[in-house]
Amino acid sequence: MNKEHKEAYKYIKGVTDKKYDTGIILGTGLGGLVKFIEKEHSIDYKDIPGFPVSTVESHTGKLIFGKLSGKNIIAMSGRFHYYEGYNHQRVTFPIHIFKQAGIKNLIVSNACGAVSTKLEKADLMIITSHFNMHFATPLIGDFKRNGSASKYFYDADLIALAEKVALKNNINIKKGSYASVQGPNLETKAEYRLMQKIGVDTVGMSTIPEVLVARELGIRTLGLSIITDLGFPDTLRVAMLEDILESAAKAEPKMVTLIKKLVNEL
Repeated sequence: MNKEHKEAYKYIKGVTDKKYDTGIILGTGLGGLVKFIEKEHSIDYKDIPGFPVSTVESHTGKLIFGKLSGKNIIAMSGRFHYYEGYNHQRVTFPIHIFKQAGIKNLIVSNACGAVSTKLEKADLMIITSHFNMHFATPLIGDFKRNGSASKYFYDADLIALAEKVALKNNINIKKGSYASVQGPNLETKAEYRLMQKIGVDTVGMSTIPEVLVARELGIRTLGLSIITDLGFPDTLRVAMLEDILESAAKAEPKMVTLIKKLVNEL
């Protein structure tokens, strides 16, 4: 935790000094969960000293403190991406704040494209492993190494719990690997073919930096994806933002139910 992190947390502590158990990062088109949070405090990113500001149209940019399913949570409504011009240390700035606020579990959601043909639009997927195609890491620099963390980026107990909750609530959910590319451009046919060959199931532009830092800080992590477009090389169509948001909106009620019920079990 550096000086900037301390200044940011000092500001937040002036608003609320409560400790929180679970952090949630809401990805593209997944803001519907916010209306189910019993809000106690809401802080604009721009008001927090040193905090990055989201520049993506579908990301609102608020840190929300409150209760979900009776549990104390912090939700990021809007996240940061490498392609916005932030380095990995800036992208993962909020994870250090989460740690100071007592967060033990982190649920990271995203919207992504399917590379595996076993997936369809509006499917939900639990991330079991990842490919870091940013070819960069936020762990360079002053980090105390957590030797066990690197082996278990996605917590096995949280994955099992998510599967149990999905089954109990009749939510069809799949599991697979997630690759994060730099963006902001989408992938070419050749790139999709390469990903298929190396075993990638989905591809997006976020999530991995936050997971790397969370695990290094000893926070248990669960990655959840909504499939919003299809990256099949032989039938590739241009992925338009409105189509991506439409697929996210179709899947959002299932994701909201899953996260609500999951948090209740934590």
